[in-house]
Amino acid sequence: VQLQAFGGGLVQLGGSLRLSCGASGRSLSGYGMAWFRQAPGKEREFVAHITRNSGRTVYSDSVKDRFTVPRSNVKNTVYLQMNNLKPEDTAVYYCAADRAVLTTSPRSTHQYHYWGQGTEVTVSS
Repeated sequence: VQLQAFGGGLVQLGGSLRLSCGASGRSLSGYGMAWFRQAPGKEREFVAHITRNSGRTVYSDSVKDRFTVPRSNVKNTVYLQMNNLKPEDTAVYYCAADRAVLTTSPRSTHQYHYWGQGTEVTVSS
């Protein structure tokens, strides 16, 4: 599965941005999907996860109540809606797909089998 993440850019403090993640030639409906991010000099960290049937979402404490992770299986796309952005949200954002029937560790990078190329988000103060 080749994932493509896009929608990053420069945004001011308190602004909003929506990232998208899609896959050409393969339906994402059978995959749990997640977003991670990696800031310069830091490890990749979990941001959000959504189950394959959109029945459940999980968020990191740092983005909870500001970010949402909707998906559209019709459009074969997973989104990361980011609101009230802060400078500490600056990072390269990656989408990831999990082919397991049951996602046991959604916060772990090891859970995911496929990764997108990343899209950069910069929040200016």
